[in-house]
Amino acid sequence: MTSRRWAAVGGVLAAAAAMGSAELVAGALGRAESSPLLAVGAGFIDLTPVWLKDVAIRRFGDDDKTVLLVGLGVGITVAALGVGLLARRRPRWGLAGIAAFGLVGVVAAMTRPGADLVDAVPAVAGAGAGMAALTRLTRATRPDRAGGTDGGRRRLLVTGAGVLGAAVAGGVVGRLLLRREDVSAIRAGVRLPAPSSPATQVPAGTQVRVPGMTAFRTSNRDFYRVDTALTLPQVDPRDWTLRIHGIVDRPVELTFEDLLARPLVERDITLACVSNQVGGDLAGNARWLGTSLAALLRRAGVRAGADQILSRSADGMTLSTPLAAVLDGRDALLAVGMNGEPLPVAHGFPARLVVPGLYGYVSATKWVVDLKVTRFATDRAYWTRRGYAEQAPVKTFSRIDVPKPLARVRAGRVAVAGTAWAQHRGIDAVEWQVDDGPWRQARLAPVPGLDTWRQWVAEWDATPGSHTLRVRATDGTGATQPADRAPPLPDGATGWHSVVVTVT
Repeated sequence: MTSRRWAAVGGVLAAAAAMGSAELVAGALGRAESSPLLAVGAGFIDLTPVWLKDVAIRRFGDDDKTVLLVGLGVGITVAALGVGLLARRRPRWGLAGIAAFGLVGVVAAMTRPGADLVDAVPAVAGAGAGMAALTRLTRATRPDRAGGTDGGRRRLLVTGAGVLGAAVAGGVVGRLLLRREDVSAIRAGVRLPAPSSPATQVPAGTQVRVPGMTAFRTSNRDFYRVDTALTLPQVDPRDWTLRIHGIVDRPVELTFEDLLARPLVERDITLACVSNQVGGDLAGNARWLGTSLAALLRRAGVRAGADQILSRSADGMTLSTPLAAVLDGRDALLAVGMNGEPLPVAHGFPARLVVPGLYGYVSATKWVVDLKVTRFATDRAYWTRRGYAEQAPVKTFSRIDVPKPLARVRAGRVAVAGTAWAQHRGIDAVEWQVDDGPWRQARLAPVPGLDTWRQWVAEWDATPGSHTLRVRATDGTGATQPADRAPPLPDGATGWHSVVVTVT
């Protein structure tokens, strides 16, 4: 390998040493959020334009964060190649490049919500380790030292292997140390009380029995996840508290034990993400267990003039919820359970908000630790600062689940089935259409209440050829889903879902 190539590889190894050392220090401090890679990734998410965020969610779904981290890794690798080549001729410039990496990490960590000086330590330590590694590698790759002789190659290999081994060891040990913060075992030991207000029994026939049909109740494993957390907040319920303050008469602070001692309500509620595209699957239906959010607010004594609940999660994310939607009698919950078990860590353990009828970005704060009763004119949350609407009622939505897009089916009797939702208004009718033919009524499955999605099914006498199937729904207020397509920004997508199928 030429000295130029060795120099480029040396830059990558130095960057690896910096990242591994930073992970080790972050692990020793027990602060995953101070890892430079995660801090820079979180900063990138904050700076990402809304349209690009929607593209990423639509294209990659729950894997969007993995794709982001891989992309950052590729970017760091390319930059490190350049640093190595630069250091071959101008060592000080190469060191300055590594120092610049460290500075970016420091800025990213220090600008995260709730950051303090200790969060800068991993990036500083990583930069120091990277600069030391680059110095050793640069010396080993100089022509007068490497020269193509067996001894030179041996020095290169030994030095490179040593740096790589230290980088890998630091990263692995750092990750292992961070596992000390994992609350999965604690979650497994939580025993939830029985609800004082159990959920209504799900009627027979709620689940449409058609092969490939969506399940009425979404499993915890399959429930969609859209948030900005690159690493899941690990919140120990023994240390968790919820503070309710702001425009209230009596600020309230609850422990997890206090929360479980309150009367608990169990309800089937469908949640939907505002980023869901027409026909998308960023919605799920679960059985939630929690205490009445309205009752907690009444305990605090909401004062006149308040119109917003600004909620904050353990990782600093803020969401805003219209106060009127919580106090109007709907089953707005501070939830602790999901489908018969404590909330999964990925879905907000130990506690989260669930407000039916609103998109998740204004209703479903995970890992919630703070509720500030305030005004929209005074405080703005993460998504509203990025152009999303303050008031975000879920729009009437329907989709075709069976047959799938581009499916091939046999001529004759074919089942057409899907799901529709208009939480807190309910679905009164679903109509479907073949090509540009007349709209036909679908049969609606029964539901336990207005806050869940509703399945529908119809039979189609399919004839050979290519056909387009469409669907639209009418909610409990009599409003029919509009045909015009609109993007998710600022308050949710609209349009009729259609699929093209081939009948043989």
